[in-house]
Amino acid sequence: MAVRVMVVDDHPMWRDSVARDLTQSGYEVVAALGEGAQAVRLAAATRPDVVVLDLQLPDLSGVEVIRRLLTVDPAIRVLMLSASGEQQDVLDAVKVGALGYLVKSAGRAEFLDAVSRTAAGDPVFTPGLAGLVLGEYGRLATGTAAAPRLTERETEVLRLVAKGLSYKRIAQRLVVSHRTVQNHVQNTLGKLQLHNRVELTRYAIEQGLDREG
Repeated sequence: MAVRVMVVDDHPMWRDSVARDLTQSGYEVVAALGEGAQAVRLAAATRPDVVVLDLQLPDLSGVEVIRRLLTVDPAIRVLMLSASGEQQDVLDAVKVGALGYLVKSAGRAEFLDAVSRTAAGDPVFTPGLAGLVLGEYGRLATGTAAAPRLTERETEVLRLVAKGLSYKRIAQRLVVSHRTVQNHVQNTLGKLQLHNRVELTRYAIEQGLDREG
């Protein structure tokens, strides 16, 4: 089945262009609209897999839209597509649950790749923003409790997750199978009592694992 995508942006020409690119690439665009509150209402009916969301909307902030979308359906994966590359904007979006953040200067191929990775559950950022986000999370993490005991390989996988690598790239880096990486992640989730890769990434960043190795 095609990945279901909702596009939320208040600039009609940009919104239509993004929706057209997605449709031509095989995605099912379930809605393309310009207001956050309307997006939240429609999400309950259309159940998108991915929401491509602008940061600045006329009625609600992108951050508030993320909060409400994830209340409607925690499984929704949000990819921010914004003109702003300001670090605080990126951090605010990621803190409330955005899986990725791409600036609008990205090319078509980069955007479509970001949607694909977001749909697969991989955190994705415009090059240059990931380091800012990871570094800031590391600085914000103070007084964290000692991590549960992980194996050396689990810690290694967790560190690469924190750096934003996809499971495929982690498998290539460690010369193991994709399934092996998934097993390590599942084991780590169990030990840390976390529920998904987004929570795992945040935990790893808070522990400063992105700055190791």
